Amino acid sequence: MLIGEVARRSGVSSRMLRHYESLGLVRPTGRTVGGYREYRAEDLRRIFEVEALRSLGLSLRQVGQALGDPGFEPAALIGELIRWAEDRVRRERELLERLRAVDASSPAGWPDVLRIVELMRGLGSPDAARRQQAVLAGEDVPVPVELLAGAVLAEADPNVAGALRWALARCGGEGVSSLAVGVSSVDAAVRRRAVVALGEMPGDGVVAVLVDALGDAEVSVRGPAALALGSRGVVAAVPVLVGMVVDGVNDVEAAEVLGGLAGAGHAEGIVSALAGELVVHAGDQAVRIRLVQALAELPGDVGRGLLEVLAGDGDRAVALFAGTLLQRPL
Repeated sequence: MLIGEVARRSGVSSRMLRHYESLGLVRPTGRTVGGYREYRAEDLRRIFEVEALRSLGLSLRQVGQALGDPGFEPAALIGELIRWAEDRVRRERELLERLRAVDASSPAGWPDVLRIVELMRGLGSPDAARRQQAVLAGEDVPVPVELLAGAVLAEADPNVAGALRWALARCGGEGVSSLAVGVSSVDAAVRRRAVVALGEMPGDGVVAVLVDALGDAEVSVRGPAALALGSRGVVAAVPVLVGMVVDGVNDVEAAEVLGGLAGAGHAEGIVSALAGELVVHAGDQAVRIRLVQALAELPGDVGRGLLEVLAGDGDRAVALFAGTLLQRPL
């Protein structure tokens, strides 16, 4: 079979077949009377073997090594190819995400495209100061909400995270659905970032997502959700806020939010919840002192009756603290 026929049947061009021959990969085993290359069945089989290995990503040098060494062990090379392919797929995905982000920003021209690309490069910097600078410098750039939300969920540096949340909040309520995905993450740190960002966003669309977060197993997640909801007047946050006072986790902030809720018409339920915890933790002085402080944060005379009872408590430290708080205007 002459080279032209082989090329048609194998799908490998005549030029590539000659290149294979020059490298010693596939040498035609025969010649015609006129001196033309003549390929036989074993030569065709060799061509298909070369093409099969190339389809796995092997270079022509690696193909030659594999076919030329009967004792060649493929495992190490295949492992290397897998790692190379995974890296290529990762880079391709990053490129796809970058293109989608640029497309979502609806750029008016190439200057807008270049500004978005520069912002994405800045957000990908290992230097926190550079990431923060990129966020703040992009104030006049129409940034895709999905890009900002994704950066918020991934950002561990508190200063950069704050700048990202500020930029996202400026987009209105458009980022809620993107952040809601983070609330379902298996990573508690990601869930916390999502909840904190949602708490700073305007609109009522965040309330339902934050209410779901009240049941989170981690106080680092449910706590910020309760603070945000309580500040919006959502009474469902009360049990978590009281629990924060008991546990001493952001208890000052929780007590302040409870005070706001009490002033909004929920005083009876809050006083009842605090009184119940005083009974449950009758032997824990530190917890009871925090609960006394929370009572003092309630507006007007809401917590005064219970404070007067506590001023005669059997625990001297609790009684003195309650008595001292009664001395100041409530």
